[in-house]
Amino acid sequence: MFAFEVGSGTPVVLLHGFGLDHRSLLPLEPIFERSADWKRIYLDLPGATRSPAIGISSSQEVADAVVDEIRARLGDEPFVVLGNSFGGMIARYVAHELRSQVLGLATVAGVFVAEHSERAVPPQTVLKRQPLIEPILGAALDQYREDAVVESPDDARSFLHYLLPGLDGADQDALDRIAERYSFDCEPEDAHPEPFTQPTLHVTGRQDHVVGHADAWSRVDHYPRASFATLDAAGHNILFEQRDLCDALITEWLVRVRQA
Repeated sequence: MFAFEVGSGTPVVLLHGFGLDHRSLLPLEPIFERSADWKRIYLDLPGATRSPAIGISSSQEVADAVVDEIRARLGDEPFVVLGNSFGGMIARYVAHELRSQVLGLATVAGVFVAEHSERAVPPQTVLKRQPLIEPILGAALDQYREDAVVESPDDARSFLHYLLPGLDGADQDALDRIAERYSFDCEPEDAHPEPFTQPTLHVTGRQDHVVGHADAWSRVDHYPRASFATLDAAGHNILFEQRDLCDALITEWLVRVRQA
């Protein structure tokens, strides 16, 4: 499994969304650079640009492969895990399977209910159209607008730089296989029902029509050390649409991890 590693200190494993690759999380780099003493391990999940998905045909197999990869890279070293969207679902699994060495868990627009038909999601909403993005995005306009809630030239450029390369480079056949078996054998919180007491952060977008926000809140009692934040004017691309707030929340979560 390919990993982009940078920095030194306590490991942070970062897991991207479905159909993307590790580059989609690189906008988080300034947070870790300011906080210092964090070794970032950005994984390409199976089926992403630089990680083959040979023998992988379900989300459960992706999650097990990530656990194996972390064990191979870190052994029993303590670490932190953060996941976005599908990566948030995988991060929850990792945090529970390797709980004894996980210092903290964060999900950003994380999947909490695998089957889309069973998710509590709002209708797709666009709060701000921005005609200036059209010449910036060109042929990628429709892809950008699949999830955009608040359009802006900066977000459009970020989409081209951080998201589009992963979308273009993904192994679509592998993603189709995994999508057919998208649910875990058992949800992490149900497989390990004792409360998860490490510092936790769950950030969701109020207008996220992909994964919603309510399903994350349904697990509030399982995470007694968690901050739950639902941000207005944010859809599934919350890391771009509410970058400053996400940065502040993740920074505060890292402080809580250090203090713990």
